[in-house]
Amino acid sequence: MERRKIGSLEVTVVGLGCNNFGWRIDAKATADVVDAALDAGINFFDTADIYGSGKSEEFLGRALGNRRSGIVLATKFGMKFDEQRTGAKPAYVRQAVEDSLRRLGTDYIDLYQLHTPDASTPIGETLEAMGDLVKAGKVREIGCSNFSASQLRDAESAVNQGDSRFVSVQNHYSMLHREPEAEVLPECARAGVAFIPYFPLANGLLSGKYRRGQPFPAGSRGGDGWGPKIFTDENLAKTEALAKFATSRRHSLLELAISWLASRPAVASIIAGAKTAAQAKVNALASDWQLSDVELAEVARLL
Repeated sequence: MERRKIGSLEVTVVGLGCNNFGWRIDAKATADVVDAALDAGINFFDTADIYGSGKSEEFLGRALGNRRSGIVLATKFGMKFDEQRTGAKPAYVRQAVEDSLRRLGTDYIDLYQLHTPDASTPIGETLEAMGDLVKAGKVREIGCSNFSASQLRDAESAVNQGDSRFVSVQNHYSMLHREPEAEVLPECARAGVAFIPYFPLANGLLSGKYRRGQPFPAGSRGGDGWGPKIFTDENLAKTEALAKFATSRRHSLLELAISWLASRPAVASIIAGAKTAAQAKVNALASDWQLSDVELAEVARLL
C-alpha cells in the first residue's frame, strides 16, 4: 500500500479509525479487526482516550500485543473524559498522556493529538507541554483535530524556535462534507501540515449499503440516530449517482469515496472505521483507484 508522511512518520494511505472499539464492538471483535487490518498492510491506527470511555485504547493495545513496534499509533486527548479530565492545560496534558500510555500498554505514542481546541488555555502553553512529551520520548509527533485554518495559524505562531509544532490536523472530510476545502486544506498545503480525514465514508453512507426508500440495515449508523443528520434524500441521491459512476468503471462506491480523498492535496491517511474483519480488508484495498482528471471532473459535477 502507498505510504505518505505525517511529520517524520510514514503511514499507509488507508489507516484504521478505532472509534468503534469498546463501544460498538468488544475486545474479541476488536482483535479480529486489528488482525485483518495488519494482514491487509495497514500500519496507521488512530484512537482517542474518550472512545469507549478508554476501552478503545485498552482493546487496541491488547490486540496489537508484541506487534506494537511495527505500526504508527495515534491517539487524542482534550475532549471531556469526565468532570476532572478535560481540556488542554499543561498539567492535564501530562496526566492524559500517562493515562493513554497505560491503557495502550506502550511507552510511547507516535502521534499525540489535541482532540479539540481549548479556548480557556493559550495554545502556546499546550504546545509547550506537548513538546515536552516529545523531548521526554513519550511522544514522537504532535497534531490537532477539529481546528480551523485560523487556529492552525495561531498554533504555528505560538511555537518557539526549535520546539515541536503540529504536523497534522484531523477534521471531518468526505465527498459529502467538503468544508475543509475552503480554508483548512489550503492552509495545510501552505504550512506543510498533513490532513487526516475522519468520517471519510460519511458515517457509512458512502459504503454503498444504503438506498432511498429502503430501511436502514440492522446495527448501522443510519438506524441509531445519524439518519436524520446525514441520510437525507439529497445525500442519498448523490450517493446513487456516485455509485453508478463507480460501477461504470468497475469499482465500488466505497472505493470511489476513499480513492477520491486520497487524490486530495495534503491528505495523508484516510482512517475509515471498521466493525468487522471483512470491512477492514475492504477498506484497505479501496485506495488503488488512481482517478484521472476527467474522472475527478465528473465526480465534481455529480457532487
